[in-house]
Parts: sequence; C-alpha cells; structure tokens
Amino acid sequence: MNTFFSSENKRTYNDFKKQISPQIQSLFDSLRDYCFSLGSNVIEDVRMHRIVFCKSITFRWFVDMEPEQDTILLKIQKSRKEPHQTIRIKADENLDQVKDFLRDAFNTIH
Repeated sequence: MNTFFSSENKRTYNDFKKQISPQIQSLFDSLRDYCFSLGSNVIEDVRMHRIVFCKSITFRWFVDMEPEQDTILLKIQKSRKEPHQTIRIKADENLDQVKDFLRDAFNTIH
C-alpha cells in the first residue's frame, strides 16, 4: 500500500529552529508558545521555510509564521473567503496587538 504521508520524515520544530536567526529566536518561540496556548486543538505544521498553525485536524490555518533575518512575517487568516492579513514584526515590538490578532483569527476560523 502506498503512503502519502509519513511521520518518519516529518521535520520537527528542533530541526526548523536551526535556521532561525538568533536575533528573533526568542520572539519566534514566544509566538509559537502563544499559538499553542489558544487551545488544545492547535496543530503545528512544520514546513521547509515556515510554520503554519491550524485549528484542529481540519487544517484551517490561522497563522503562517516565516522567520526572516531580523523580522518574522506573519500571515493571519480569519476566513478562507477573505484575504489574509500580513504583519512583519521585529524582536523589540510589543506583542499585545499581534496576540489579539492571533486570538481573534483562532476564534473566527472554521
């Protein structure tokens, strides 16, 4: 039987973390932890150059996080019918508003 998905070769966050610049490592970790805190049904999908957080196994993504040299590019989606919102944040920025956007997207996406 052919398998389209194999958990054996799936990248882990520890693998992905090696490509994140030290300037934004703690910021990325903080945002990642916050995404997990939104609910027990948050799923992390580690991809080659970014991490996508989804709500449950329906894979309705609410945030796509891509590390850059000194910023993180966030694509926040509330609905599949609306365009996503793009935010670029730096390590020294206040995350309160970004966390509000993430919480709202998580609660809205279905």
